[in-house]
Amino acid sequence: MVALEMLVGLLISWAILALTFAITSWILSGMDVSGGFWGYLWVSLLFGIVNAVIGTILRIITFPLTLLTLGLFSIVVNALLLQITDGLSDRFTIDEFWWTAIWGAIIMAIVLVVLHVIVAALAPRNVS
Repeated sequence: MVALEMLVGLLISWAILALTFAITSWILSGMDVSGGFWGYLWVSLLFGIVNAVIGTILRIITFPLTLLTLGLFSIVVNALLLQITDGLSDRFTIDEFWWTAIWGAIIMAIVLVVLHVIVAALAPRNVS
């Protein structure tokens, strides 16, 4: 039962990330995801893997700088992860690192938080 709940949670998070890519690429003109629905799912899966593997290593390495900038450097780390995802996929394009990737990281963070709040508000509560 717990494994099923974890799988459902993972699939919901994956769908939220795909929707986040859709909304961000709609808002930001220099960021584009091609391939429609499946393109968004593919890019969100790839970004999730890049974020889990490379993002963890980058966050550990840049922790002192992130601490010094009171967390603002994490935007640069997320922008770099977007660039890496762009390099790995032909369905995801970012036209330039500095402005598009940085703004993409900022917009994605905001959209992701808003979508998580909405989904959490709609989710049924377990009363035990």
